[in-house]
Amino acid sequence: MCGIAGKSYFSQNREIHPSELRLMSDAIAHRGPDDAGIYISKNRNVGFAARRLAVIDLSKRGHQPMSWANRYTITFNGEIYNFQEEKQKLIKLGLSFKSESDTEVILALYAKYGKGCLKHLRGMFAFAIYDQVENTLFLARDRIGKKPLKYFLDDTKIIFASELKAILTQTEIKKSLDYEAIHLYLNYGYTPAPMTGFAGIKKLEPGNYLFINFKNRSLEKRRYWEPKFKKKLHLSEKEWCQRILDTLEESTKLRMISDVPIGAFLSGGVDSSGVVATMATLSPTPINTFTIAFKNKQFDESNFAAKIAKKYKTNHHVLMAKPQSIEVLPFLAKQYEEPFADASNVVTYMVSQLTKKHVTVALNGDGGDENFAGYPNRYMRLKRDVDYDYWIQNIRPMAAKLFKSFPKANNFLEKAKLPLYSRFASYNRIFGPDELAANTLGEVKDLANTVDAYKIVDQCFRLFKGKDIKDAGLKFDLLYFLPDQLLAKVDIASMAASLEAWSPLLDQEMIELACQIPFNLKVKNGESKYILKKAFEKIVPKENLYRPKMGFTIPLNKWFSGKLNSYAKSVLLDKKSFIKDIFDTDYVKLMIEDNNKTQDFGPRLWTLMSLELWYRAYFK
Repeated sequence: MCGIAGKSYFSQNREIHPSELRLMSDAIAHRGPDDAGIYISKNRNVGFAARRLAVIDLSKRGHQPMSWANRYTITFNGEIYNFQEEKQKLIKLGLSFKSESDTEVILALYAKYGKGCLKHLRGMFAFAIYDQVENTLFLARDRIGKKPLKYFLDDTKIIFASELKAILTQTEIKKSLDYEAIHLYLNYGYTPAPMTGFAGIKKLEPGNYLFINFKNRSLEKRRYWEPKFKKKLHLSEKEWCQRILDTLEESTKLRMISDVPIGAFLSGGVDSSGVVATMATLSPTPINTFTIAFKNKQFDESNFAAKIAKKYKTNHHVLMAKPQSIEVLPFLAKQYEEPFADASNVVTYMVSQLTKKHVTVALNGDGGDENFAGYPNRYMRLKRDVDYDYWIQNIRPMAAKLFKSFPKANNFLEKAKLPLYSRFASYNRIFGPDELAANTLGEVKDLANTVDAYKIVDQCFRLFKGKDIKDAGLKFDLLYFLPDQLLAKVDIASMAASLEAWSPLLDQEMIELACQIPFNLKVKNGESKYILKKAFEKIVPKENLYRPKMGFTIPLNKWFSGKLNSYAKSVLLDKKSFIKDIFDTDYVKLMIEDNNKTQDFGPRLWTLMSLELWYRAYFK
């Protein structure tokens, strides 16, 4: 619901000035257009800024930064969905409150439990709390990474904010490229935490906190939560379906507590349809729903969204996306502030703008794919590679000779030689390691030849403690792909439009429930998200559930054949481009000219174009 920023010096000889905090606040004004505030500690070593998008307690009593007991001060971004329940518990313990805000409840919980307050918080959050008695700073990010928290830390100070833009306003920050982050971006299409693309600036990983004691200059960074797959519940399909529906109803109900209008993104797919159906049964009045349409029917889901809207009598709004939408690309590259290649950020921003005209909060279906194995290209392949590994390895030598002249079969057999983690990483990569080693230049080429870009995937698989290794793929996506790509996409796009996006399927209770479901109930009978679809059969038409997954994105291959193609050429082949310093120009030309002729280079071209626009936004 807000944007936060702050700055703290470790030395008593340095002071925070209000002008520094106001610069940071102004850089993230879009995150909180309703209110702004700053705080400077008595010793002037600690300063906070807050921008507020009011959702709960619209009065001045919800103003931030907020203090408690003349000791604790907080700057907080997010929403605590169980704050009323926790507040009642604290009242029974003798505490009293001045506001109706969840912010004040966090402060009271911290005063009571210290770092243990995190166990009590059910929601999305990034916050900083300063204790002026103990002279400590506590920064924390929610379990799954719905809300961002980025920071610069050295021996003399820490500077933090919801967005890098605020950190970059400070004179101590000298912008410098992190080439290792660029290398990983070219593989994944996003920048894995803790990297950001800027040397020295990090993002706090989901489920982590930082605790700084200024008295003894000590720092503690710790993970307080992670998804655990070891314990499985053995229920019938019918029982699982009911548990899923009950949990979704509770998490949706919690997210419909608001003092401002609420609506929902509706693609017509499994997840958003289930959320809208649940909202409709809980709401006494018709809900507002919003979708994007494409002229290209291969990518258009608006007819499926319309079926749900009609069934549940929603106030439905549709926006047509066109290739001309590329004019917003430089703006989005600056908004995303890290190298970011998810092309659906364009339509996410467009639908956020449309939605903001009608509501302040929009619920969505994010998390359904990661919780319930919804990406067929990843999870079905993973199931095949694990379940049939013995047979694949035994027949591979003979099959390699038989299928040598069949490229697809031969490619599969070659990949079968790789460790499981490498195969999983390859399912969703942009550029492959060999491709980068052959076609990059300079520092990126050195990294491509010496660094395993899939090290974080290897670590996730190697250290996995569950009994079914297929769950390691889900865990990786929950720890990296979900927060660093999907949630970052939605947070930046929605906040750029001053819109809150809430995700019932990413409720802590839903995630922990999904972790206890056997993988073989998530991918079964050739169906991804099997058990979720079975559960939703009660509330969503089967034609919405059992159809090929389309994904919420733009038709890159088609758009690159039109106006986007000439735009990409002008950006990527510019003599002064950053891309020409890290990528072989002849290979870039080949991709542009051969796109759709020999293969679809659309995702690669988009990745390079997004990188170039990001570089121009921050380093030119």
